[in-house]
Amino acid sequence: MLILDSLAAYPLARMQFPGRDLIFILIVSGLMIPVEATVVPLFMLFNRLKLLNTYEALILPVVANCFGVFLLRQFFSTIPTELEDAARIDGASSLQIYGQLILPLSRPALASLAIFTFMSSWNAFLWPLMATNTDKARTLPVGIAMFIGGLGGTTAIVEYGLIMAGASLATAPALIVFLVLQRYFVQGITMTGIKG
Repeated sequence: MLILDSLAAYPLARMQFPGRDLIFILIVSGLMIPVEATVVPLFMLFNRLKLLNTYEALILPVVANCFGVFLLRQFFSTIPTELEDAARIDGASSLQIYGQLILPLSRPALASLAIFTFMSSWNAFLWPLMATNTDKARTLPVGIAMFIGGLGGTTAIVEYGLIMAGASLATAPALIVFLVLQRYFVQGITMTGIKG
């Protein structure tokens, strides 16, 4: 996802072409559409493609998103153009500038986006509930809800111990991802505080 979002954000931030601002406005307007409004068309599309109850149904809707393109475009715009001009003088192509200059300088923004994306995907409930109907393909939040019994569970007794164990296990990966990428947050805060 980071690759697709950054590939879309790079030309919007660093290249001049007709319709660039209109494309960016359309992407930003996509942020105003609530996820719940897209669930039914998405379900119909995945049903026609025979992808329901598969891992692809859980992965494909979050491969790229408007927020990621917006965040990275804004960050790419803050990188000085002199660095890009110097790379062009040295003979670098646009793809080389993107891969060897822009992406390494954008680690804090990419780490932040990775954390946001991971958290939203890890905690997703509505779409995984609709897209899956077997225990094999369900996500952890949907599985925890099954212990309550309101989502098709067979027991009338609420298993509080199992729910708490599942919630603890669900918290661990998110905490690990945050701790691994935390230093990039600090770098991002430091970089935004320095004005030259």
